[in-house]
Amino acid sequence: MSESNLASLDRLPGDPTPRAALARMIRVDHAGEYGAKQIYAGQLAVLGRSRHGDTLRHMQQQEQHHLDTFSRLIVERRVRPTALLPFWRIAGFALGAATAAMGARAAMACTVAVEETIDAHYAAQTAELGEDEGVLRETIEQFRAEELEHRDIGLANEAEQAPFYRLLSTVIRTGCKAAIAISERV
Repeated sequence: MSESNLASLDRLPGDPTPRAALARMIRVDHAGEYGAKQIYAGQLAVLGRSRHGDTLRHMQQQEQHHLDTFSRLIVERRVRPTALLPFWRIAGFALGAATAAMGARAAMACTVAVEETIDAHYAAQTAELGEDEGVLRETIEQFRAEELEHRDIGLANEAEQAPFYRLLSTVIRTGCKAAIAISERV
């Protein structure tokens, strides 16, 4: 039996087809990278001229590359993007600007919280992808490594010393998880 036939035997009623599951992955990853780019835009609007400006621009450039890749996949794979992109544009920018207004440490705490959530999300996706999606798995693993680099940059820039770090991190992680769940479907 082929791998696709085996996968269909494991599906329960109501489970997405392999094509639908892949579309959800691409849709949510596109939305997430779009949101990440907006977070950095908000942080740069506040901290762009500070000593953290170059670091934030570096991370934003990597997010732009991720977004460009998923934008290409949206077209190539004929995946409907999330209808919530206008909302994620505003929410991402607002989150970035608000945390940056609280100070560089809070901006870095935002980065750490977001990137830790994305790390877990990308790890689950790579575990789910079949052998026939090796190129996509490699792409996600590369992006995951860059997201972990961003987390490490945040930690190196005193993210954990931000005021109310634990509360801030919990709120941001919860928001990211909700955004993931919503963007997969809407």
